[in-house]
Amino acid sequence: MPFGPSGPPVTRLGLGGEGILRSFGREAEARDVIEAARAAGVTYLESARAYAGSEAYYGKALGGRRDGLFLASKAHDRTKRGALAMLETTLRAMRLDALDLWQLHDVREFSELSEFEDADGAYAAFVEARERGLTRFIGVTGHHDPAVLRAALERFSFDSVLLPINPAEGGRPDGFERSVVPAARARGMAIVGMKVFARGLLFDPRAGGITPAEAVCYALSGDVDTIVIGCDDVRQVDVAACAARAFAPMERDKRSELEARVARSSSALTFYRRPPAA
Repeated sequence: MPFGPSGPPVTRLGLGGEGILRSFGREAEARDVIEAARAAGVTYLESARAYAGSEAYYGKALGGRRDGLFLASKAHDRTKRGALAMLETTLRAMRLDALDLWQLHDVREFSELSEFEDADGAYAAFVEARERGLTRFIGVTGHHDPAVLRAALERFSFDSVLLPINPAEGGRPDGFERSVVPAARARGMAIVGMKVFARGLLFDPRAGGITPAEAVCYALSGDVDTIVIGCDDVRQVDVAACAARAFAPMERDKRSELEARVARSSSALTFYRRPPAA
């Protein structure tokens, strides 16, 4: 699938930067997961400056080779100077001259948007990085509050958005898929889904017993360009890749059935959301 309206092709499944990659000192296991993803044909590889040794694991495993890969990372510093310093560290750790996608990480509060508007705010760093060829695309990510994320893409120009997509999220009246995705598509943005397995909590029979194949199919049947899943080991890579290869669009009725199955556990499964007001 293309990354957005006119971007390069990317696989439906991307390897997330968490799981075993969000650790230190687990080089062999991290390399095995990265190599398993590549062997499965996965081309979208994601990390973040906040994800422990994740970027360095990619750098060691890939050795700076791109081989048709789409390489993404994120920065969470809210100042221009700090974000650019993070990008330098990212490129050094991943052994790259430039990223395919650099993302403003985990936007949570409306107050942050005012900071980004400042000439010394982080958004200016992203624009500069794209102008200097240090990244091909710039994006924004969020899972805390859909209203904040939607406001971010309405107030700033991004190429992509990374947001949650799973049955518990989709069943919420204020779901990201309902409120943010249409606004992003209206702006020609690429859409990347995350929290597809809700940290594996979806699989608990007490929470609805969604299978990995159902979760992947649910997510890919939404209006997304790709989804990212962090993996703890090679087996999890194989499970996710198998589900992505077997993907066939899920009918709306089936998606609604999965949403209803997990509705009673929605709050626990959308643990990444802003807590309700006391």
